Amino acid sequence: MAPWQVDHPPLPIRPAARLARIFAGSGTLAHMNAVDPKKLLLSKWTAVTPVGKDKHFLVARVPLPEPPDSAPEWVEIEAVFSGRGSLVRWRELKDATQWRRGWV
Repeated sequence: MAPWQVDHPPLPIRPAARLARIFAGSGTLAHMNAVDPKKLLLSKWTAVTPVGKDKHFLVARVPLPEPPDSAPEWVEIEAVFSGRGSLVRWRELKDATQWRRGWV
């Protein structure tokens, strides 16, 4: 037997829908986007419900917080189509009922 071959059966692959149900039961990962405040700049977001005909947004600016070692409270998002900017709390981006990560 070659070194890369194993003698046990492969693990079953779980489809994404089944994994979503598993996480939905725990109530922690099903409705939360993973957001790191240090990686917010130029990240892409899709609004679940369009905001004034705009659906796709880009984090254009992350203002520096008062104490420099703390996490920022607000981020400035810019609509890709219209170019309009607005301030949102970065923690709102964690809510999967309002935002999806990437351009969906």
